[in-house]
Amino acid sequence: MEAGIVSYGAYVPRYRITPEEIGRVWGADGVAMGQGLGVKRKSVPAPDEDTITISTEALRTALVRGRIDPQEIGALYVGSESHPYAVKPTATVVAQAVGATPNLTAADFEFACKAGTAAIQTCLGLVGAGMIRYGVAIGSDTSQGAPGDALEYSASAGGAAFIIGREKVLAKVLHTLSYTTDTPDFWRREGQRYPSHSGRFTGEPAYFRHVTECAHRIMERAGTTPREYAHVVFHQPNGKFPQRVGRQLGFTEEQMRLGLVTPSIGNTYSGAALIGLANVLDSAKPGDRILVVGYGSGAGSDAFDLEATEAIAGYDRSFGRPVQSYLDQGTEIPYAVYAKFRGKIHMGGS
Repeated sequence: MEAGIVSYGAYVPRYRITPEEIGRVWGADGVAMGQGLGVKRKSVPAPDEDTITISTEALRTALVRGRIDPQEIGALYVGSESHPYAVKPTATVVAQAVGATPNLTAADFEFACKAGTAAIQTCLGLVGAGMIRYGVAIGSDTSQGAPGDALEYSASAGGAAFIIGREKVLAKVLHTLSYTTDTPDFWRREGQRYPSHSGRFTGEPAYFRHVTECAHRIMERAGTTPREYAHVVFHQPNGKFPQRVGRQLGFTEEQMRLGLVTPSIGNTYSGAALIGLANVLDSAKPGDRILVVGYGSGAGSDAFDLEATEAIAGYDRSFGRPVQSYLDQGTEIPYAVYAKFRGKIHMGGS
């Protein structure tokens, strides 16, 4: 391909809550739940944070790092399953906030947790066809789980923004493909406050089938094997699924290490694989081969075969925070504050 990642940025809210604290409130063994999910704590957005603010912060970092004029952005897409408005684009607000309007196309993407990777594929097509100079793909979420549900122990908040272009490419996209079926493992109907899921069915045949098939197919197309990749990033609904699928495919713990961010910040849904990729790019060296396989319930996977270029060695990351700092830091809060922040407390009235 003639396009790739020219800049990127990530953002994760500062507040955290542990599975132990969630379990304490619901009379459950939160420690065991956290260990079972492979999640030590999850991020929680403040009352003034949502998908729009997270996307804007991540994109501002990417623009400054890449020294890119927002007016040169020709397309901006925000992938999320927690857009603040049911009818009103997130993308237009983000574009206005960074000064990219009005000469661009913008839209919100939805495909559960792979909305961000779908946005990257769209930008690759537009940039590769010469229709635009830069395209922006963002994966961002402020996900919620019903009180006491297993999802509440992992559903978190965060996002990452990637600028796609053909100049000064940091990571060239060598191949991309998708694997999609109608597999109803996770859903939320209009008007429902919280999503529903089909329990263990979300693992097999949903997550594992799609991620495994997509990974096999892109390596077959690229003519590669797992040992040729320095890093691999999988979608991570929890900390255990990506490690299990990685081992099944033949990847080592070291290859998966930087891409696995869920144990420290929870499942950021549309941002999960993308924050993992940002963490990999923070440390990648020229020539490193990177495999990324996203997943979205419903269900589908997008895969990318990337190669870090010489440009990544001189990429200026002095603006914004490295992903690792988000993984290491954070302010823990009790469940009552978490419930207040996430709007879980509903006051009745006559």
